[in-house]
Amino acid sequence: MDNAPIGIFDSGLGGLTVARAVIDKLPDEEVLYLGDTANSPYGPRPIAEIRELALAGLDELASRGVKVLVIACNTATAAALSDARERYWVDAHIPVIEVITPAARAAVTTTRNHRIGIIGTRATIQSEAYSNALAAVPGLTVVPRACPLFVEFVEAGITTGPDLLAAAHEYLDPLREADVDTLVLGCTHYPLLTGVIGRVMGEGVSLVTSSEATANVTYNELTDRDLLHEPRVAEDDVPHHRFLTTSTPATFAKLARRFLGPEVNSADEVDLVGGI
Repeated sequence: MDNAPIGIFDSGLGGLTVARAVIDKLPDEEVLYLGDTANSPYGPRPIAEIRELALAGLDELASRGVKVLVIACNTATAAALSDARERYWVDAHIPVIEVITPAARAAVTTTRNHRIGIIGTRATIQSEAYSNALAAVPGLTVVPRACPLFVEFVEAGITTGPDLLAAAHEYLDPLREADVDTLVLGCTHYPLLTGVIGRVMGEGVSLVTSSEATANVTYNELTDRDLLHEPRVAEDDVPHHRFLTTSTPATFAKLARRFLGPEVNSADEVDLVGGI
């Protein structure tokens, strides 16, 4: 047993979709979440800069004694996964879990016509991380598409409206015309936009997110390594989740409550050493 928290890192609010799934899957566990909202969005930044930012955030979580690190950001995963696994898993013996491989596996089991669309930030799409993850599966057609404005909408708290719908049509109409039957939401912000994405893509297209699959991987990793929190049997023994942000805590907490739920009581501001 290990009663230390699960560390979850994201560039902003999107990783809350993963945090929600982890909390639901592992109700005895405590989550320590860090959203680097001061530097969001990561997508337009150079890969080297994203790597520096991501490792600074992961360093902060590791320094606070987490028992596992979940990189709940596709862009950060694409830029920094190999460095993170060496720094934390190999050197510090902290398991590192990412979001790309679980989502890719889920897409393969979901597709019927073997045509899979991938949407993500510009950096994630340019990295070809999903295309590489799916390359070993024969007969697949993978259609990638960058959707850079989606993160900005979510970080502003906008999940409906004509401007968002217009952007969704611009990004997604080519994927619908390519006859994909499965669409991977290759950014953890995007599940917060499933209403508009589903409307544009139509009922015949399955939307695959990494949240549930990543929560399953986290559950299995903690179970296999005997790192689960001891069972909470007392009525007043409830998890105390903590939320960190690199910008305005009040704004972050307000949006986080909207997207994750009442578990977000407040947020604390942190400065990341090595951040930009």
